[in-house]
Amino acid sequence: MVEIITNVNNWINGIVWGIPMMILILGVGVYLSVSCGFPQFAHFGHIMKNTLGKAFEKDEKKEGAVSPFKAMCTALAASIGTGNIAGVSGAIALGGPGAVFWMWISAILGMCTKYAEVTLAIKYRERNEKGDWIGGPMYYIKNGLGAKWKWLGSIFAVFGALAAFGIGNMTQINTIAGTINTAISQFTATTESQQLIIAWVVSIICAAIAAIVLLGGIQRLADVCALLVPVMAVIYIIAAIIVIIVNIGAVPAAFGAIFKGAFNPSAVVGGAVGITLKTAITKGVGRGIFSNEAGLGSAPIAHAAADVDHPVKQGMFGVFEVFMDTVVVCTMTALVVLLGVGVDNVVYGQSIGADLTISGFMSVFPGKPAALAVAICLSLFALSTVLTWALYGCRCTEFLFGYKASRIYLVIFCAFACIAGAVSLDLAWAIADTLNGLMAIPNLIALALLSPVVIKLTKEYFQGIKAKK
Repeated sequence: MVEIITNVNNWINGIVWGIPMMILILGVGVYLSVSCGFPQFAHFGHIMKNTLGKAFEKDEKKEGAVSPFKAMCTALAASIGTGNIAGVSGAIALGGPGAVFWMWISAILGMCTKYAEVTLAIKYRERNEKGDWIGGPMYYIKNGLGAKWKWLGSIFAVFGALAAFGIGNMTQINTIAGTINTAISQFTATTESQQLIIAWVVSIICAAIAAIVLLGGIQRLADVCALLVPVMAVIYIIAAIIVIIVNIGAVPAAFGAIFKGAFNPSAVVGGAVGITLKTAITKGVGRGIFSNEAGLGSAPIAHAAADVDHPVKQGMFGVFEVFMDTVVVCTMTALVVLLGVGVDNVVYGQSIGADLTISGFMSVFPGKPAALAVAICLSLFALSTVLTWALYGCRCTEFLFGYKASRIYLVIFCAFACIAGAVSLDLAWAIADTLNGLMAIPNLIALALLSPVVIKLTKEYFQGIKAKK
């Protein structure tokens, strides 16, 4: 039975994450970028000033809403995760150094895609029975395209609620448990039974944290994410910068391998490995999208709670989010691998996860500190992802069945979390990856159909800024 499910999922996954999907995601990104006047370039300074520049401003708590920065941190908590550490190293191993270039391309276009998603989430959000702002693809489909399109929003919500159990729950907690066990093994030998006990303890603690945070509502979740995201990002980036500085002389060669491998992978990895241009593109774009979630429609659910007076103001945080996730954090991981391990020392053509990144850090830091640092960062990344995807799943369930059903969903979500660290999840990872791709289809259709609204709001906002100047 498991084999049948695996084969069916692999077949669907091949379609969902195949070339047609890549073209669709990149195509929507190109169309929105051109139609909106490439805001990610034309207004980059304004965007940075009004996102990063306002990160430390004191926010006023308003009922049912959070500050724009905290809403962005909540969304960023979901996207900055295992994909930034294990996903990037995996893309390099399977697609060669050139995959990093195509990851950047997906980010450049994804900035405008997420900008559009977040803008629409604010434009078409609504209040629930608790008075909280709720929104996302299911709401901008229903409220933007009309009631006759509600079925498309429901499809997104079903895929989103199911995907949360995989990509935002069991796989993340399983990764935390595995990483902590690996770190402990650097200090003392452990038996299989002891590792299993550690995994159970980690799972139960993660489930308890998720319940405590989520039961506190969007305000508590936003507060936790606003603390976790900056701290974990700074720790990881500083550690990566140290690796880069130590290997500064090899930086030009690493970038050379990225650009050369983007169009001629065999010239970098060797022809015997079998990495083609198609592989470099699909692995780079696929991992980039998986990491920053641009086009999937998940992040707008968190952004919808932001306290802003114009949709574009929050849309700019979507641009910054992709920039921070892929251009900054993913690039840091790529350089840690290419510099720390070495372009010629990576074992290409094989599926490799976080171990490759850990090896990159261990080239500079001693084994124990390196393993511990990666374990802390990866655990924080994964835990923040669990918290935010729990919100996503609850919001999707609320759209389908009402607010009370979302409380039941949260209980089930935490129950799954309790066992996540102690079970094998190879199939769960694969199914979650497929569900992520299926989420993107209704969202991308909506983005294309609602693009005139995004274009209008963009012109309205930036013309207003220009007139004030």
